[in-house]
Amino acid sequence: MTAPTDPASPVWFITGCSRGLGRALATHALQRGDRVAVTARNRGAVLPLTEGHGEHALALPLDVTDSASVSAAVAEAEAVFGRIDVVVNNAGYGYLAAVEEGEDEAVRRLFDTNVHGVTAVLKAVLPGMRARRSGRILNVSSFGGLAAFPATGYYHATKFALEGLSESLAAEVAPLGIRVTIVEPGGLRTEWAGASMQQSSIRIADYDGTAGKRRESTLAVSGRQPGDPVRAAAAMAAVVDAPDPPLRLLLGSDALGGVRARLERLRADVDANEALTVSADGST
Repeated sequence: MTAPTDPASPVWFITGCSRGLGRALATHALQRGDRVAVTARNRGAVLPLTEGHGEHALALPLDVTDSASVSAAVAEAEAVFGRIDVVVNNAGYGYLAAVEEGEDEAVRRLFDTNVHGVTAVLKAVLPGMRARRSGRILNVSSFGGLAAFPATGYYHATKFALEGLSESLAAEVAPLGIRVTIVEPGGLRTEWAGASMQQSSIRIADYDGTAGKRRESTLAVSGRQPGDPVRAAAAMAAVVDAPDPPLRLLLGSDALGGVRARLERLRADVDANEALTVSADGST
């Protein structure tokens, strides 16, 4: 394939475009005339997104848990478009279980997608970005990467891991002209709490009032969340365009209110135990 006729338009590489936020973001980027590598495990699921966009759109199969698949997709995007300017690590899903109810293999698969899949994509795209001394990276975390609740402990663990990874990455690549933003959506009207949600088959009665109750409430809210993925996609594109993008981008009023409440609880805990905290210092 030959390079598109508009080499000035930004090149996006977006994972997890078959539905939800990834699909909305790919659609938005293409509608504004950017070039987009639209990826999903099932290439056929994203082919309709590329229709009518000619050489600006490239549909690629990508399984972020398969290193060979990641390498092949990134290599093809770079061969077709000449570079990747913006990478969005969006692929991921949720898992419902009390910590004791978590199934080992299911938890490993969750980390393989939500954490190790991100690092695989990062390692594949960073050499090109370093060579050009430019690039934008958006790692899609969650409000659940800053606060945790019953039944989603393993999901929170993956997003907390992504938060730390992204902060370190941001410090490492900023001198190289590469900027990192951690995207933290609240509840979006996607399939996260619906068809995409996984859950443990193990149910322990002692957790019915905590993790069990929240399992049910999480599933019940699917399709009625306050956040609009189309508007969220537009906000993410605005960050990509910003000359000085933020390290963190909360999406949705519920995420904003939740994080502010979390900060207040954290400060209260820290202040309440100040004397005990400093007692750990040794004498000089």
